[in-house]
Amino acid sequence: MSLFALENVSYGYDRRSTVLHDVSLRLEEGQSLGILGESGSGKSTLLRLLLGLAAPTSGRLLADGSPLDLGSRARMAAHRRFVQPVFQDPYTSLDPRMKVGRIIAEPHGALNLPGDSAAEVARVLAAVGLPADSLDRYPRAFSGGQRQRIAIARALIAQPRVLIADEPVSALDLSTRVRVIDLLAEHARQLTLVLVSHDIAIVAALCPQMVVLQKGRIVEAGATREILRAPQHPYTQRLLASLLKLPEPHEGQTA
Repeated sequence: MSLFALENVSYGYDRRSTVLHDVSLRLEEGQSLGILGESGSGKSTLLRLLLGLAAPTSGRLLADGSPLDLGSRARMAAHRRFVQPVFQDPYTSLDPRMKVGRIIAEPHGALNLPGDSAAEVARVLAAVGLPADSLDRYPRAFSGGQRQRIAIARALIAQPRVLIADEPVSALDLSTRVRVIDLLAEHARQLTLVLVSHDIAIVAALCPQMVVLQKGRIVEAGATREILRAPQHPYTQRLLASLLKLPEPHEGQTA
């Protein structure tokens, strides 16, 4: 059973502005997926559909084997446990008025998750490589990379099966990017990662599978290694040509 299945999904904010056109894809457990495209390609809209923040205008979206009913409180609570996001900007995604311990613990209480909240907070804080004394500090006391680690810990406390990362390193400097990418790669061995990015090098580093979006349509899909070696669509060819050097994707990466 696929974690996500999109069947001929389209989405428009109104009748004159369709931003996704007839998108079909499947996300299988253990096959981390990169969604690649430039600004305006429909990446953020697709992310909103996967997170259950919007419903398709047409077509069908299945999450964990069943339709995602945005009107069902119980169904959406289950979906919040099933998939968790990490957003682009760690400077705005964390509430500056809350201490880190409360920020990380919030999903645990909101989703009525089992286990001791304090123990779970300590577990995920250690999992992202931050010291225990971080819990009593505010986000402003941390660097950009550390804030993104806090955001990842907040997502991990729900023990999701899918982690959606939306441009998770684009707001960081180069050296910090590398550390956050390594952290995501480590956790992609235990869960399935969906990485939304305009940067094909980041997708190559983290995702064995990828789709390429252009103007709301999937123009190429398949194994990342094969697409990098022999891109078929002119749009993908242009993206590859714009980079001087690409890292090889990890072989055998599993969730």
